[in-house]
Amino acid sequence: MIAVFAKSVRWRLQAWLALLLAAVLAGFGGTVYQLQRVRQLGAIDDELDRRAGVVAEALHPPPPKGMRFGPRPDHDDSRDPSARRDEPRGEGGMGPRGGGGGEPPGQIPGAPGEKGDPTKRDDRPEWHFPGGPGGGGPRGPFPPSAQLLAMLQEVPTNGNYAAVWYANGTLLDATPGITPGLGWPRGVAPRGQTTHRTRADYREAVHATEFGDVVVAGCPLAPHYSSMRRFVWLLFLAGGGVLMAGLAGSWWMSGRAIRPIEQISAAAGRISAGNLAERITTEEPENELGRLAAVLNSTFARLEAAFIQQREFVSDASHELRTPLAVLISEAQSTLARERTAAEYRETVEACLQTAQQMRRLADSLLLLARLDSGETPLARKEFELGPLVDECVEFIRPLGRAKSLTIIQEVGDVRAFGDPDRIRQVIVNLLSNATQYNRQNGEIRVTARGEGTRVSLTVADTGEGIPAESLARLGERFYRVDKSRSRNQGGAGLGLAISKAIVDAHGGTLRITSTPGAGSAFTIELPRPEGSARL
Repeated sequence: MIAVFAKSVRWRLQAWLALLLAAVLAGFGGTVYQLQRVRQLGAIDDELDRRAGVVAEALHPPPPKGMRFGPRPDHDDSRDPSARRDEPRGEGGMGPRGGGGGEPPGQIPGAPGEKGDPTKRDDRPEWHFPGGPGGGGPRGPFPPSAQLLAMLQEVPTNGNYAAVWYANGTLLDATPGITPGLGWPRGVAPRGQTTHRTRADYREAVHATEFGDVVVAGCPLAPHYSSMRRFVWLLFLAGGGVLMAGLAGSWWMSGRAIRPIEQISAAAGRISAGNLAERITTEEPENELGRLAAVLNSTFARLEAAFIQQREFVSDASHELRTPLAVLISEAQSTLARERTAAEYRETVEACLQTAQQMRRLADSLLLLARLDSGETPLARKEFELGPLVDECVEFIRPLGRAKSLTIIQEVGDVRAFGDPDRIRQVIVNLLSNATQYNRQNGEIRVTARGEGTRVSLTVADTGEGIPAESLARLGERFYRVDKSRSRNQGGAGLGLAISKAIVDAHGGTLRITSTPGAGSAFTIELPRPEGSARL
């Protein structure tokens, strides 16, 4: 079964189309999948950016009313760092959870390092109230607001999480149930920017504030993976549907395209079985296969005509040979039936000889036609004068013309042709014989020749009884006679014009016949003319 499919043009076209369509759908599906994945990740990142931005804004709320930024006007930390550390904390100072601290200003609560170490101070601006001791009032880093702490505690427990670190790596606060392995993302995002990353099965947005604090907002990717799996199944279903529809359409189209080929094959099979009248019918004769069917129909018609002609040829040849054979057998049987005189034996032998010569001429004609058809008869092509050749043929046929008192007129002149003069002589003799045989008593035969361009035409016209219009098209067919009974009585086999036409065709010329019933007929042959001949 597989071998049969492999030999079928339709199945091979279907297989190639299936591979091509599958490759196109796979490429398109992969592209759509990547676009959908990027779109969903973009939506997740936008949501995480929003959450991280909200947390970052809550991390650094605006200072209380009356609070201003910067160091006190009358204080220089560079000259007396210890003085800054020894000042009491302002009223707003808070520890990691917002409670009172007591740590020196400028140092992040809970940060490593010894108390009073100036290298452990962060870079965030300080705030202070107007007034107070020394005119500056208490000061310190921005404290986390109660809103931030509540926000982190109220994050939904659906896997989303958030965490905040100070610039020195101290965890300020995080949502409950934070994912394991989440540590301080040091150096992941530059200050004032947000970076996205995928960690294990989680997607995170890492935002670094201008003060160096880091906010991480994350969510699990399991819902995203589940959504993408559903999307992949949808792509498979849609692609499978498109593939099936495309294959069904291509199967239908290939069936319509191959149907004429199947019709051609079926018609050829029926013709091969002997039904030569079979023809191919096509629904669309103007397309390529329709034109091919028209050419094949024309070829089949010629084949049918050739087979019909061959059958007629064999039948006619058998009939022509059977008649002289019957004469020979009859004469021999009559002679052997009783004793005869020497004169009677001589008469019988002469009749048998005449019949045998007739059979020989018929056999020679059939052999010549067969050789001309196969191209086995070589032609001695050369330039020759038509005038002397016509004179020879007229002198050869003149005794037959005298029997009917025919007048033969020659208007040839100095005309040169190119071909085999012996074969052309045979054609002219056949035409003169027909003109003599079918002419009326005291009639006329006119032979004319002239050169025109690259062709030479020679016409033999008679004043005979003419040829019926329905017979003109068949003249030149083998064994065809206009009047079969008369031709047979006169000894003709119906091969003269067939041989003449075959010789002229072998020269690349043409044989044309015109006739007017009751007025006569004209046979014209056209032959190649030698190059450079003068026009007559």
